Order: sequence, then C-alpha cells, then structure tokens
Amino acid sequence: MKSFCRRGLAPLLPALLLTLAACQRPEEAPRPADLLSKERMAALLADLQQLEAQIENSRLAPDTARALFLAEQKSMLWRRQVTDSALHHSYRYYGAHSKDLPELYQAVVDTLKERQKKFPPLPVGPPAVPHG
Repeated sequence: MKSFCRRGLAPLLPALLLTLAACQRPEEAPRPADLLSKERMAALLADLQQLEAQIENSRLAPDTARALFLAEQKSMLWRRQVTDSALHHSYRYYGAHSKDLPELYQAVVDTLKERQKKFPPLPVGPPAVPHG
C-alpha cells in the first residue's frame, strides 16, 4: 500500500471508483419497491434544500446545525410518511438512471424558483436608520 501512495496514485482512486460505478448500465439498477415518484421526490428534495438553507443562515455552530437539520429532516419525512430508506433508495435509483436525473433536478429548481417569487428580495447594504 505504501508504494501505491508513494507513486502519487492515491488521489486517482476515487476517480477510478466513480468510473467503474458509471460503467454499470442504468438498466441493471433494480427498481426499489419503495421508490418515490419523480414528483414526490422533487418536492421532498426542494423542501430539504430549503431546510438546509434556513439552518445554514441561522448561524448556528456546525454541530448544532447538523443535529437540527437531521431532527427536522426526520420530522419532515415522518409528516410525509416517507422512510429514510425510501429516500435513500429513491435517491440512489434516480442517480443511477442518469436520464431521469436532469428532469428531477429541473423540477427541484423550478419549485424553488416559484417559492422564491413569493418573498420580496432582501435589501442590500446596511440597514436604514429611521429619522425622527
């Protein structure tokens, strides 16, 4: 193993593993029994992205933010009656089926853009000081 690392090939290992994984044809990936529909998956991913942004903007300590995100994610999945494994199985399935992935993420982006339109843009610069 030392000779492998000394040659400078260690950084290439992740790329090699990704290349080998990409060689598997999407047809070979089995459809999980608990697969979420594209529409449901896109809505869930949009909600998770929004949750992540809210927590990131809360300026909490990283470990606190991670714990809060995981708790909120668990709560969100419970409310939507989605199991952790269904989310992970679906994510892996859509990731392996690269023809479905752009459509899925476009739906996520569209959902987030529609939500963003509902909120006015935040002012740029220092806060205004009231006179009077």
